[in-house]
Amino acid sequence: MPSTTAKAALFDALASVAQALGSGRRAEIVDVLDQGERSVEELAAEIAQSVANTSQHLRVLSRAGLVRSRRAGNRVFYRLADDGVGELWAAVRAVATRRVAEVGVLADEYLGERGGMEAVSAEELEERLARGEVVLLDVRPEPEFRAGHIAGARSAPLPALDELAGGLPRRRAIVAYCRGPYCVFADDAVRMLRARGLNARRLDVGYPEWRRAGWPVEAVT
Repeated sequence: MPSTTAKAALFDALASVAQALGSGRRAEIVDVLDQGERSVEELAAEIAQSVANTSQHLRVLSRAGLVRSRRAGNRVFYRLADDGVGELWAAVRAVATRRVAEVGVLADEYLGERGGMEAVSAEELEERLARGEVVLLDVRPEPEFRAGHIAGARSAPLPALDELAGGLPRRRAIVAYCRGPYCVFADDAVRMLRARGLNARRLDVGYPEWRRAGWPVEAVT
């Protein structure tokens, strides 16, 4: 007969992955790292935590095998262990969206009113990019753009967008994208651009979803 102790230990080991994601801040870290490699200091700024607290969260994720690190001089950089971690996070997020009623309420509070904000599908965007009909803006922080972005996109981090908007063509469609379904950057960008009279829409997925679907991507080398 199989050992019940061994079975319990096995399932405890399997559950350690879920336990590692059992913190909103660690989930945020995984969401950011799904965009590409970042330093501890950059991650701390993104999740509004101290470097010490962020390092502690990263140790938990590392022990669960979800992230890997490398050292460059005095800085330590982290990345997701593999694509499966990003897929796991996407699955957790999707289940929570469907099953946890509070998620929808909280998302509306965070993202604001999306009722009149028409989205562009990945399929439509790819067709329009091929025809040269659209200006595509990556409104994530510049390090994420450098790590990887949709092919043909321009880097337009949200803090710099107001200044950049003056040089955007007024007669072409503009599409903004960011990290994913619960990233507010693209929504804020579309609101800002529309207020300036530009024809702006947001992409209905983020960079990680586009990449995992096999659509064209590139990086700054």
